[in-house]
Amino acid sequence: MENEKVIVEAIINASMSKVWQYWTEPMHIEKWNNASDDWHTPHAENDLRVGGKFLSRMEAKDGSFGFDFEGVYSEVIPFNKIKYGLADGREVETIFAENGETTKVITTFDAENENPIEMQKGGWQAILNNFKKYVEK
Repeated sequence: MENEKVIVEAIINASMSKVWQYWTEPMHIEKWNNASDDWHTPHAENDLRVGGKFLSRMEAKDGSFGFDFEGVYSEVIPFNKIKYGLADGREVETIFAENGETTKVITTFDAENENPIEMQKGGWQAILNNFKKYVEK
């Protein structure tokens, strides 16, 4: 069964170079990569090249739950597109489009089959919104 594609997007009030840097550097990923304030990313690794791997350790701040979000890059076009496969076979693609003083970030991902689509979209959108807030501050 083909997984449904889900799209989340945000317009970031920042240059493409800043958006790209904050999206791809582990020291920044650790600051924005969570859907709510009771979660955090204590550790991130990113080998940004085709065949390179990334890993973000996501944990509840109270220590009750955590997981590794990880995958392998299948396409990397600097300042334009990042595509990767997750460990469960799902694919994710993020496009970066500069428009004057803003940069639009659009992520399309294959939905998983355990949680409702709306919940998945909400979680990914919350992370993207957190990224926007972090970049713009």
